[in-house]
Amino acid sequence: MNHAEPGADGAIRWLDDPAHRSFLIRDALRALDFFDASPGADGGFRMLDRDGLPLPDRALELHVTTRLIHSYGLARMAGRPDRADIIDRGMELLWRTHRDGRHGGYVWAVRDGDVLEGTKLAYGHVFVMLAASTARMAGHPDADRLLADIATVLDDRFWDREAGLFADEFTRDWQVFSTYRGMNANMHGAEALLAAHEATGESEYLHRAGRILDFFIAGQAATQDWRIPEHYDADWRPDHAYAGNPMFRPAGTTPGHSFEMARLLLQWWDLAGRPGADAVHQARRLVETALPDAWDSGGGLAYTLDFNGRVSRADRYWWPVTEAIGALAALLKADPRPGDEDWYRRLWRFADAALIDHGRGGWFPEAGTAGRPASGQFTGKPDIYHALQADLFPLVPGLASHAQELARLEPLAG
Repeated sequence: MNHAEPGADGAIRWLDDPAHRSFLIRDALRALDFFDASPGADGGFRMLDRDGLPLPDRALELHVTTRLIHSYGLARMAGRPDRADIIDRGMELLWRTHRDGRHGGYVWAVRDGDVLEGTKLAYGHVFVMLAASTARMAGHPDADRLLADIATVLDDRFWDREAGLFADEFTRDWQVFSTYRGMNANMHGAEALLAAHEATGESEYLHRAGRILDFFIAGQAATQDWRIPEHYDADWRPDHAYAGNPMFRPAGTTPGHSFEMARLLLQWWDLAGRPGADAVHQARRLVETALPDAWDSGGGLAYTLDFNGRVSRADRYWWPVTEAIGALAALLKADPRPGDEDWYRRLWRFADAALIDHGRGGWFPEAGTAGRPASGQFTGKPDIYHALQADLFPLVPGLASHAQELARLEPLAG
C-alpha cells in the first residue's frame, strides 16, 4: 500500500487513521490534476486518454459535463481551487449547448457545439440536477436558474406521480418511443434529489428520493434475495429478459448498484431524521449480499450477475469498487459490524494495486491480469466522479451533507 498500515490488532480504523486519510487526499488531488486537462479550445470538454491527452473526435455526453461540474464543485468546497475553470465552463456548456432552446430539456450528446444526439434521457437529466445542486452549494451564480429549469423539466416530463419514479426516455420533441423503465436513472435520480434537498432545504426533494429508494429496496430487493432488478416494463414490473446497452443497461443484476443504493439509503435516512432501523438493516443486506456474490478471487468485483447471484460478466470495472468503498464507509459510520473494516481495507488494497494510476493520476477503468489495466469496454479514463467520491466521502464524519462537511473540513486545501 501507499500508506501506513494500522496496528495488527486493528485498533485504528482506516477512516480515522491519519496515514489513510492522507492517502485519500493525495489520490483526490492527483485525479483533479489529471482531469484539469478536460477543457478544450472550443469551449467544451474533451475525453482524455490514459496519458491525459484528448481523444479524437469524441462526442460530449450530458453525464460527462454534469459529473465534471459536480466533482469540481465538491473539490472547490473541499479547498482545492478550480484552476481549469471547469465549473464555470460546464455551467455555460449546459445552459448554452446541452439545453434545448426549442423543445426544452437537455440533449444527450453534442460535438463542436452542435447537437449530435437529441434524445431526452432521465439518466442525463438527473445529473443536471446533481450538477446544479452542487454548484449551488459551491456558490455558483448561475446555479439557481439551472436548478429551477431542471426541476421543472423533471417534474413535467419524467416524474410518474402515481409510481413515484422517473420514466426513462423520449425523443428530442418529447414523443414516447419506448416503454422501458430502469433502476439506474432512478438511482441517480435519488442521488440528485438528495443533493437538491441539501442545497435548498425543500422537503419534496427528500420525499421523492424516499419513494424511489423504497420501491427498489423494500419493494424489489427485499423480495428477491437482496438483489435489485435493473429493468422494468411500463407498469414497473421487472423485465428479467431485457438486455440493452452493455454498459448502461446490461442484462441481469449489477452489484455495483446495490452498493450505491445502500449508501443513498443511509444518506436519505440521515437527512430524514433517522426514522427507525429498517434503513440500516436494508443497506447492510444489500452490501452483504453483493460483496460475496461479486468478489473475484483475484480481487475486484464482477460487473453483472444473474438473478441467482452467479457471475454473468466477470469484467472488473473501477466504479463498483468505488461504490463498495462508499457503502462500507457509510456502514462503518452508521452501524459498524465485524467484517466491515476488513472489507473496506480489502477494497482499497485492490484499488491501490490494480486501478489507481500512480504515475499520472486518476483511476484506470478496468482491471486486467497480472496487475495491468484492461481496455475492453472503455477508452482512456472516462470519469473522475466515482473515484473522487470514494476519496472524499470517507473523510467526512457524517452520512449526508457531504458538500457542507467538506467545506467545513477543507481537506484538499494546500
